[in-house]
Amino acid sequence: MSSTQKQAIFICSLIVLWYSSNIGVLLLNKFLLSNYGFRFPIFLTMCHMSACAILSYISIVFLKVVPLQTLKSRSQFLKIATLSIVFCGSVVGGNISLRYLAVSFNQAVGATTPFFTALFAYLATLKREAWVTYAALVPVVTGVVIASGGEPSFHLFGFVICIIATAARAFKSVLQDVTLKLGREHKFMWLLLLVNSVMAYSANLSNFLVTKHTSALTLQVLGNAKGAVAVVISILLFKNPVTVIGIGGYMITVMGVVAYGEAKRRFR
Repeated sequence: MSSTQKQAIFICSLIVLWYSSNIGVLLLNKFLLSNYGFRFPIFLTMCHMSACAILSYISIVFLKVVPLQTLKSRSQFLKIATLSIVFCGSVVGGNISLRYLAVSFNQAVGATTPFFTALFAYLATLKREAWVTYAALVPVVTGVVIASGGEPSFHLFGFVICIIATAARAFKSVLQDVTLKLGREHKFMWLLLLVNSVMAYSANLSNFLVTKHTSALTLQVLGNAKGAVAVVISILLFKNPVTVIGIGGYMITVMGVVAYGEAKRRFR
């Protein structure tokens, strides 16, 4: 087997891990917070963050996956701290919104991340994209508006929290870019939390690995497909009602995101 084939198999394995862990943690979050009766989204986020910290320490110190790096300045510490707070806020908001919104609609709102990323990138760096790139964001927002009107289980508070979480996720991406240049008693509760936390760590780790071995644009395209897969699985699993208008709105959003990614690639 040639080195090229080995590299292709390795990247495909990373993508499979990324897909399964991302979709798995999303669906398990929804199951815990809505169907299972677990009403502590902040505690759930703490479990995710704790797992990421502990498993990252093991991966760096004992498994030597990546070299250990130390903070070199107060400015670097402040940037990393800000990034961590924003990231934590986006996860908390996303988990809270899952209590009120169907996974399919949650993913539709989450697809507007490029819109907020473009906005924050401009505010932070004053870097302008080609007008075609911004024009491609119009259907992204339009699709979510249409999907909101056709969503049977629309919840205003959940929608607002989801928008805030999506904006925080986009802001985290911009900060990251700048920086890098208990519910009802049940005997299986601890097991569900443990699996959920490990999957959250796996989702974060595979996200960085896929970006490293492919590109940010490839990650965005794969993320669009992941959202569509998550929507289909969630509808089959949770049986949440959907309408033709809602599906149409989501499809417009996805097509807008794809157009945005293509425009950004062509005119950068």
